[in-house]
Amino acid sequence: MADQTYPIPGTLDTTPSRGAALLEWVHSWVVTVDHKKLGILYIAYALVFLLVAGVEAMAIRIQLAIPHNHFLSAELYNEFFTMHGTTMVFLVGMTLIFGFGNYFVPLMIGARDMAFPRLNAFSFWMSAFGGLLLYFSFIGGFGLYGMGSAPDVSWWAYAPLTAKAFSPGHNTDYWALALIVMGFGTLGAAINTLATAFSMRCRGMTLLRMPLFVWLMVVASADTLIVITPLTAAQVMLIIDRYLGGHFFDTQAGGSATVWMHFFWIFGHPEVYVLILPAFGIASEVIPVFSRKAIFGYPAMVAASVGIAFVSLSVWAHHMFTIGMTSVSNAFFALSTMMVGIPTGIKIFNWVATMWGGKIRFATPMLFCTAFLFQFLCAGLTGIMLAVAPWDWQLHNSYFVIAHFHYTLTGSFVFCFFAAIYYWYPKITGRMLSETLGKWHFWLFFIGFHMTFDTMHFVGFLGMPRSSYTYEPDRGWTTLNMIISAGGLIQAVAVLILVWNIIDSFLHGPLAGNDPWDAWTLEWSTPSPPPPYNFETEPVVRSRRPLWDIKHPNDPDWKYER
Repeated sequence: MADQTYPIPGTLDTTPSRGAALLEWVHSWVVTVDHKKLGILYIAYALVFLLVAGVEAMAIRIQLAIPHNHFLSAELYNEFFTMHGTTMVFLVGMTLIFGFGNYFVPLMIGARDMAFPRLNAFSFWMSAFGGLLLYFSFIGGFGLYGMGSAPDVSWWAYAPLTAKAFSPGHNTDYWALALIVMGFGTLGAAINTLATAFSMRCRGMTLLRMPLFVWLMVVASADTLIVITPLTAAQVMLIIDRYLGGHFFDTQAGGSATVWMHFFWIFGHPEVYVLILPAFGIASEVIPVFSRKAIFGYPAMVAASVGIAFVSLSVWAHHMFTIGMTSVSNAFFALSTMMVGIPTGIKIFNWVATMWGGKIRFATPMLFCTAFLFQFLCAGLTGIMLAVAPWDWQLHNSYFVIAHFHYTLTGSFVFCFFAAIYYWYPKITGRMLSETLGKWHFWLFFIGFHMTFDTMHFVGFLGMPRSSYTYEPDRGWTTLNMIISAGGLIQAVAVLILVWNIIDSFLHGPLAGNDPWDAWTLEWSTPSPPPPYNFETEPVVRSRRPLWDIKHPNDPDWKYER
């Protein structure tokens, strides 16, 4: 029999049981105000909902794989369509950007925490509660004593679909209240990011020495403060319409359905840039490290980022070319949409110039960023096509727009955040992800992505309308829809490989060390994972590449970075 240890008679045994230790560990995460733990909570939360949204997307694609399919009813299809879009934008996209921002902005600027740690925790739990409230609608949509029903008004919720006459249960109420709650959490996170970047930088880190990821988080956070408020106001007006006799969006009582469109898209289109700008920041960190060159044109990259943020606030009504605006309005929003291509073109040029002549190492993070460059270029070109009002009139309500939207968010945003996971996972966990599994993940996702969304452009050209739950077999869409659905299945397999890689590498992956990529920003100067206090002493920065200065103090080729 194994030796057993007994407490000394007359003393109190204070050794915690396994259950008590587990409870204490969970409690430490629930009450934490450490920016790194909160960043991990954001990222884990987003990855869980990425899987949920993926299941919803696969159910949609199974339904559309063949004509007259009955896998989903029309009602359930609308619910899954609504929940997939809402989940990807609010529960995956927004939580991912503030998750990585929470974890790495303080580390990159040499700070010990975010400016407002308690506000940071409050922001996460508000966002988390909003997501859970949204999904509670599946069992509470018609009240606790009736059959559940998720929101079914699509993620943009056009009037009059949200009116009580068309949506009599509580499913739309859950959608509106969840977005209000998540909006307050997002506003808190944006305020905290701005305060941290502007007031917590270490000695020597001027604004033009900040890493580009920090700059892009600052720009995205500033845009967030502007665009979340109209969305929240619209949701409040919607609740007033539904329960207090208001008629903001009731056309039969003097309201205007177009007012909802303006409020929603004043949020909805800049939101695309709120999501994509941090992805640009990730690419701007990964590409130089794996090209072994400094980013080309740092000041131009910063200026282009700020320019995108400003111009993005004036393009919302290109989603409304088909509603019958005046020719002057159409011309203004077509021109402003095309203007976005100028600063984004500058960015693509700078990334390519950074890679040109570099000693490129195609590790998994670089593979995802390289694919991002090509796919974002394609998304930008189709965006310019849709900026032409007569062209948009023909294709706006077709699958062409769905393809363009997913090229922008999946082909650009999701690819960059996959790159971020592979790039920063060693710093967060102290373990390396498997490169073999990473390349399987990349190639399967890349192939599946292009099977799905390249083909979706063509089915849009052939006239397949968006948001339809089935179609007639004589339309010529069947083969294309089968290819689209098969591509979606391949993407699902790739994401499962990522999940397995994350779990298995956390348990058995090789130790990463402090700086496995030979990078040059401050987060790589700390142990992996970083200690609670981040830095024992405040760093002193003398250039945009402080870690390179430490490694190569006499290198004259980097003086222009100072």
